[in-house]
Amino acid sequence: MTETTVPLDDSPLTRQPVKEFGLRSAFALSFADLSPIVGIYTVFAIGIVAAGPAFLWAFPLVLVGQLFVCGVFGNLASRWPLQGSVYAWSRELIGRRFGWLTGWAYMWGLTLAIVVLALAASPYLLGAFGDNAPAQLTTELVAVGFLVCGTAVNLLGGRTLKTLIYVALACELVASIGIGIALLIFDRVNSLSVIFNGGGTAHGAHWLIGPFLLPVAYIAYSFIGFEASASVGEEVHDANRALPKAVMYALAFGGVLVILAAAGLVLAIPDMPAVLSGKDTNPIATTLEHSFGSAAGRVTLVMLVVGFTSSMIAVQTAVSRAIWASARDKALPGGALLGKLSGREGMPRYAIGLTFVVACVLVFFGTTKVFALLVSFASFGFILSYYMPIVGLAYRRLRRSIDLSGTWGERWIGIMTGVAVVWLTAEIVNLVWPRAVYSDWYLNWGVLIMTGVLGIIGGLLCWRVFPGGAPVTSGTGAPAAEVTAAEDAA
Repeated sequence: MTETTVPLDDSPLTRQPVKEFGLRSAFALSFADLSPIVGIYTVFAIGIVAAGPAFLWAFPLVLVGQLFVCGVFGNLASRWPLQGSVYAWSRELIGRRFGWLTGWAYMWGLTLAIVVLALAASPYLLGAFGDNAPAQLTTELVAVGFLVCGTAVNLLGGRTLKTLIYVALACELVASIGIGIALLIFDRVNSLSVIFNGGGTAHGAHWLIGPFLLPVAYIAYSFIGFEASASVGEEVHDANRALPKAVMYALAFGGVLVILAAAGLVLAIPDMPAVLSGKDTNPIATTLEHSFGSAAGRVTLVMLVVGFTSSMIAVQTAVSRAIWASARDKALPGGALLGKLSGREGMPRYAIGLTFVVACVLVFFGTTKVFALLVSFASFGFILSYYMPIVGLAYRRLRRSIDLSGTWGERWIGIMTGVAVVWLTAEIVNLVWPRAVYSDWYLNWGVLIMTGVLGIIGGLLCWRVFPGGAPVTSGTGAPAAEVTAAEDAA
């Protein structure tokens, strides 16, 4: 196997990142980004109202599909353990233009996720201090506070980042395993048959091709972010071996915890009709308070703050590396600044600062319909950026123009790639399919609208960055012949 290398000199745009992560800390970073707490709390109420208690079956379905995606990512990470993950893999597989467009979708998806997580964490923190109906400006200012704290952790990097991630990991484990097992064993109210009940939404095949597809689309948000450790690939010791394990362990372990906690919650809901009718708009809080008492409410809020904050920090870590990797390749405006590493730990502080500035601006659009349109692209941006390197790998395999010998999972890469392409194609169609969820038509078409708008802007920027005749060699020292041949064939 030929490993892509990075320049080792200390010039501003070619300084090598410092290796601060091992297998355990890389796993913890991916796990924090995935965040079972965030995954459950984000999709639970939507899923159960849309498809009844049987929406639970969407969790294992989506998890299996994402495991095939993760398997392909493990293979690509062992072949190219480079900063930026999906951006770098797409660049190496097809060429710099294809990589740039992948990075564009990835950077937007992650940046919007940072904003959503900060805004979501704010009411929980305020609620823990007794303010259950905060003003919108208060929520936004607290969200900025979360962004300041998260950015400070990322700027410090190294031990500070890893320590906080380990603390978050401990909280996530206690919250998901502890609550899930306690509810299943001691506080089960509903019979097991309830998980086969569509809650009156539909029956049989009509339920499968109708209501069930909505939670399948939303639950994808519960199983993204596992690639975070691969985004810091050049900062990981023995990355070729550690990264495949880190991403697979994070998704498999986190996915099981999400299913365990979600099953415990469904079986412990005290008033299922109120939840299905929409009268109980916060079934998780209601269930925990019924099972553990009113004191559980404040504990739940604190756990949610920890989960959302740690996920936000991990997302910012991943997106800043994608920005830095693009800047190192001279593929972003202001690349001379954004591509610099600074400090003893070699942190991309200017790239981190850019994510902070953009996120702070977007926070104050939180109540506008423009923001709702942007958020509609958040989870889709992840899925689209996952899709592009996998399609690129499938294309290269069909042309028999890539050598993956010696990579992780090489024996099964053909099957994994084929299933991942089919799965992500189906999930993309499901995500962009307009549904009458909002009263405004353009919000129901939001994913398609924002994909079109950001796609046009990205295409124009890509054309400006890579005009005709621009070199396609990788800024990280990738073999020029391989990248050029791939791009010429595309």
